[in-house]
Amino acid sequence: MTEEPRLSAQDLIERLAPALSRRTRIGAVATLLAGVAGAVFMVTLWWSEPGPLPDRTQVAFAVLTVFCVAWAGYGGWLLTRRVVLFATDQVIAAWIGLAASLATTAVVTMTAVQRGTGVGLPLAVGGLFVAVALALAVRAHARQAALLRRLRELTDREEQ
Repeated sequence: MTEEPRLSAQDLIERLAPALSRRTRIGAVATLLAGVAGAVFMVTLWWSEPGPLPDRTQVAFAVLTVFCVAWAGYGGWLLTRRVVLFATDQVIAAWIGLAASLATTAVVTMTAVQRGTGVGLPLAVGGLFVAVALALAVRAHARQAALLRRLRELTDREEQ
């Protein structure tokens, strides 16, 4: 009688979920397409503006284009993964969302200050977006830590 080779915890996980779920793939495609479409839209709008634009407008277009490209890159990266991610994708998405929320709040608040329209509303709305993004980042890190802790537990048991 031959003894079957013993699989490690990592091997078992990879056999159970060798690729991204359908839901994750659909989300990744949507993120990739939205990022590319947003970047194309922002660059087209930026280039089609007549005359020299004010510096703050140039900065706003650049920041928004960078975030669109970041989302497109994230979607593309996610589609190329064929391994279990242990919530790394959620952590990356949360950080992109937090950075975008902070930068957008800063740009909108600067614009409000320069126009003299008051900063209450931009800070309130931006603060809400930043708070939600921060909560999602904390949740993503906690989920990732729990999954990695569980993997270590399974690996430690296997080695004993």
